[in-house]
Amino acid sequence: MFKVGDKAVYPTQGVGVIEAIEAKEFSGEKHEFYVLRIVDSDMTIMVPVTNARLVGLRTLIAKDRVASVYDVLEEKREGVQAMASWSRRQREYNDKIKSGDLFEVAAVLRELYLIKEGKDLSYGEKKVLDLARKLLVKEIALADGAEEISVVERVESIFLN
Repeated sequence: MFKVGDKAVYPTQGVGVIEAIEAKEFSGEKHEFYVLRIVDSDMTIMVPVTNARLVGLRTLIAKDRVASVYDVLEEKREGVQAMASWSRRQREYNDKIKSGDLFEVAAVLRELYLIKEGKDLSYGEKKVLDLARKLLVKEIALADGAEEISVVERVESIFLN
C-alpha cells in the first residue's frame, strides 16, 4: 500500500511520512510495520501493515478534491447544533475527526466556526476547533502544494463573510 517516502494521513494525528517498513517478531510470528513520522509533532507511530486500513491510515486527499473540501466549509447551515449539549457534540466531533475523513473534519471545523459566530467557544470547543483546523490546513497545503498560511487565510476568509 505505502512505500518509504510516501505521505500518509493518520486519523487525529495528521500527515506523516513513511520513514521505514520494519519487520518485528511477536510470539514467534513476523509482522511488518510502517514507521510513520508525523510531520507536525515529529512523533513516530508504528502501524501494522495488515491493519493500516483498519486504523484509518490513508493517502493524502487528491489535489483535484481540495476544492470540494472548501465547498464543505462554505456550506452555511442554519441551526447548527449549538443547542445540543457540548458533551454530545464533542462525541460526534471526535468521532468525525477519528474517522480520518477530511470532509468530516471540514464539517466539524465549519460547525465550530458557525457556533463561534454566535457565542464564545468553551475551552473544549476551542481545542477541537484548533485540532480540526490543524489537520485540515496541513493536509490541504501538502495536497495542493500551497503554503499553510495561504490555506489558513482562505479558511478564515470563508467565515468572515
